[in-house]
Amino acid sequence: MFLGDYVAKMTGRKNMIIYPGECHVHAKVRTQDVLKKLAAYPKAEFLIHPECGCVSNCLHSLSCGELPKDKAHILSTGGMVAYSKKSSSEEFVIATETGILYRLGKLNPEKEFIAVRDDMICQFMKMITLPKLLNTLKNLVYEVKVPKEIADRARIPIERMLSLSK
Repeated sequence: MFLGDYVAKMTGRKNMIIYPGECHVHAKVRTQDVLKKLAAYPKAEFLIHPECGCVSNCLHSLSCGELPKDKAHILSTGGMVAYSKKSSSEEFVIATETGILYRLGKLNPEKEFIAVRDDMICQFMKMITLPKLLNTLKNLVYEVKVPKEIADRARIPIERMLSLSK
């Protein structure tokens, strides 16, 4: 729901139906977590995923100057990877699942990446492994069947998304 709310705000769309669900990991983050961590790392840039529970509060904090506009960035995980590579900053406070810290550190060994909260670990993401993925693709196991009328409707936004990514 936080991601949907963020997209609606950024696009100005009023006709979005936002499902009242959330990622249990991202929902943990609160503005006070961010402010505390940024106080401990005053030179750090702040990268936050739009699914985090404090995105709306962070947008408000940005607009009223509580968070520095030049150091706070709302980004997808791919956006965090790209931004951290091009940024001259040496420290980053990261607000998303902590698994990304390893990837960011490998791509930028000269930079430090700090989790906004140490408990932002998703046990469900950790269940997905390369051997399990390979097994699924090789043996076509765990097939999900969707009724044709739902698949036809779902295909439209998926194809649109793929065409926009080209």
